[in-house]
Amino acid sequence: MPHLTRWTVGVAVGVPLGIALLGLTHPAHLTFDDARRWRDLHVVLLPLFPLLGLAPWFVARSVDRTYGVVAAALGYVYACFYTALDVLAGVGAGGLKLAHDRGGFGVVFGLASDLGQIGSIALIAASALACGCALRAARWVAAPGTALVLAGDFGFMQEHVYWPGGGLSMLTIAAGWGAIAWAMRRSPGTLRPAAAG
Repeated sequence: MPHLTRWTVGVAVGVPLGIALLGLTHPAHLTFDDARRWRDLHVVLLPLFPLLGLAPWFVARSVDRTYGVVAAALGYVYACFYTALDVLAGVGAGGLKLAHDRGGFGVVFGLASDLGQIGSIALIAASALACGCALRAARWVAAPGTALVLAGDFGFMQEHVYWPGGGLSMLTIAAGWGAIAWAMRRSPGTLRPAAAG
């Protein structure tokens, strides 16, 4: 069974930290003046958001292969549907604003919100499964990390990466996965110190 490694913990913690930092530049509202920055930021975030689905998979598979498969499937659903939100409400809406097409915003944002909600729920489910695996492996020591991850995921669903709520949600997710990795390190056989795979 694969173990958590420094590399996988680095990805689990580093991805939400990177998104939080980028979120500091996210405009609060889509205006014509901010449309280019809005659009370009979402293009940069496009390859990062799907990586949030890796942390639940890393943790769950280190405890149980079957749960790892389920967490991977949920992470895949999250990556697909949250990417749709990012493409439509981020890249598409920013492009529409630049093109002065004001009529399409309601349609684009409504569809993006619906798809992003599916993705966010899948991320929460994948994280809950992984956190359950961590609690199984590390017992109560994983409870604080579990609370942080799930609170951060819920905040992300509500706030996207808007600062401060969305950025703080990303920081909370990072802290939670870090705490879970620490808790699992204390549990024999769940974290390997080697940097490989």
